[in-house]
Amino acid sequence: MSDTDAQAAAQWMLAQITDSRSGELWQMDAADHIAKHFDDGLTYVNDNGNLAISKDVLAAFRKLSDGTVVWERGLRYWRRRQEYDPEGKRQAD
Repeated sequence: MSDTDAQAAAQWMLAQITDSRSGELWQMDAADHIAKHFDDGLTYVNDNGNLAISKDVLAAFRKLSDGTVVWERGLRYWRRRQEYDPEGKRQAD
């Protein structure tokens, strides 16, 4: 795994949100796609036995999506930032 691989996966994630009608990307869908279409090491199985996205990909995604994407923690998906989202917050409660 390289930084370019993580960056490519992060760019794919952002495109799924910005270019889609729904403006959403579910975490499990993202992890599944990255595992199937990108290099090994960009996903892993977490302590709960679920497929998860590597910290390198998530860090690259945070940089790319700063100010435009919000994480919905309870439902485990990312979405486009809306007018009602608090400025400066990246996570909705």
